[in-house]
Amino acid sequence: MKVPVSREHLNSVFDEPATGLDGAADVGAWLDGIPDDQSPEKLTPAAVLMPLIDHADGMTVLLTQRTAHLSAHAGQISFPGGQFEAGDGTPENTALRETEEEIGLTRANIEVLGRLGVRETGTGYRVMPVVGVITPPFPVAPNPNEVAEIFEVPLSFVIDPANHRFETRVMSGIQRQFYAVPYGGYYIWGLTARLLVNLSERLAR
Repeated sequence: MKVPVSREHLNSVFDEPATGLDGAADVGAWLDGIPDDQSPEKLTPAAVLMPLIDHADGMTVLLTQRTAHLSAHAGQISFPGGQFEAGDGTPENTALRETEEEIGLTRANIEVLGRLGVRETGTGYRVMPVVGVITPPFPVAPNPNEVAEIFEVPLSFVIDPANHRFETRVMSGIQRQFYAVPYGGYYIWGLTARLLVNLSERLAR
């Protein structure tokens, strides 16, 4: 699949203005989670930034590998992000705050384009993906308590359906199915891979 991946194409895909930076957007559904009659537990709102790096020779996606000592998702590959905190107001602000805390990339370096659809995880989170573009050069300073490595993957690779796998694995005695997008020595799977597949679908429209 050949998809034009340029600033112009991204702007046409995310054609609605970036929302929520001033706290004015309606984020009630994200904060409230799914209704109690559909789930016995309320999901915790969270947000991630999907950083697209606008290099002269082609866009890449910035990803992080979590440190091995974390109690949750240790060693996994993820986007910078985390749980909503009082004062954030919107998923955009949550994603930008967490990005600065985790990798030292400030909101001044990030142009927010828009959101993908909210996703719910088996670990109890309701995650809003926020897509942003970064123009090099930009400073990064990984938080050693959370981030073991920061790396980039070509956007053209991760949005190509030929590189998307749907795998099955038994985890804690339960058979689970999930997306994976392996790249070199990196095994990108779970929510991160699912969001990359969602981005591929959005760009292909």
